[in-house]
Order: sequence, then C-alpha cells, then structure tokens
Amino acid sequence: MRTTVNSRNLELTDALRRQIDRKLHRLERITHPDADATVELIVHASRAAETSHVAEVSLVNNGTVIRSVGAGSTMHAAIDNLVDRLERQVVRARERPRSVRDRAEEELHERSGAAETSMLGGGADDEASGSPEVVEIKRYDMTPMFEEDAILRMEELGHAFFVFLNAETDRIGVVYRRGDGGYGMIDPVVDRSGRTS
Repeated sequence: MRTTVNSRNLELTDALRRQIDRKLHRLERITHPDADATVELIVHASRAAETSHVAEVSLVNNGTVIRSVGAGSTMHAAIDNLVDRLERQVVRARERPRSVRDRAEEELHERSGAAETSMLGGGADDEASGSPEVVEIKRYDMTPMFEEDAILRMEELGHAFFVFLNAETDRIGVVYRRGDGGYGMIDPVVDRSGRTS
C-alpha cells in the first residue's frame, strides 16, 4: 500500500510516520496490492481536549474510495481510532461486492436506455451542450444530532461545512463556518408543492 502523510499544526515526526505505516500495514491482507492511502493529521481541530487530535484518511482500494476519521486526545490515539474504523469499513466493502456489481450493471442499463432515448430525440441537446454531469456520489449513514454536535464534528474534521440530520426537526441541515469566525446554519424547508422556501 502506498501511503502519503500530510500534517496541519503538527510536526510530522519519524515516530508518527512509523506508527502510521505499521498500523496501515495490517490492512494489506484485506486491501488491493495497489491501494493508495492519503493520511492527514490535524491538531487542535476541536476545542474539546478528548478530540483535539484528528487523523483522516482517503483510501483508494481497487477503484473504491473509502474515507475515515479518528479523533483522540493524542495523535497516537487518533491514529489508533482511525485505523480501527478504516479496517471495519474495508471489511464491509469487501463483504458486499455483489451489490456493487449489481449497481454497476444497473447503471450500464440506465445509460443504454438514456442513449436510446437520445437517439429517439430526447436528451441529445443536453449532451451536446456539455451540461454538468455528476461523476461521484457519496452515501453515508446519518445519525441524528443537534446543531452544537454538528459544529463540533465539523471542527473535528477541519471542514468548512457539515451536512447532518437535525435531531430536533428530523430534517437535513448544513452548518458552516462564516468568514467572521462565527457559525451559520442552512435549514431547508420544503412546502407542499415541492418548492424549497
């Protein structure tokens, strides 16, 4: 497995690099030989001491992208949490290869159907005009949480925004970091006609 490590607000020591290599090495028995892992280490991503160190990874494994995050009071703890989660995600991805194949076949049939429709006169203008196309879809389980928890999670990850399932309204919401250092929230409301207000 090829590994790239970046750090933010932290000196990347040889000891940390060795720990990451050693921990990721245990995944080589369940990953593709040409897998690529990009690890980012972030310090003080959160005000809470127990989550002040964050380790993130993007693993490209046989064409599948798996992202995972671990947090802890020390970087060593964050890396341990990260690799434990990542290992579970890789195993889950290996356990459902049939469903991935099924989805790929469905997409192929849908594209064939769309091509036939465009030959019959529908949709050809869209393709010719170079309209935007979705090239990646990310799906993940959402646990209901409050705004404060969503902000904390966003800060843990070091992101500028975070999409979450609001525990109070049971609706999807987005919290984001404002330019003035404060936080904002987008709370979409859909009326009965289906228009967003």
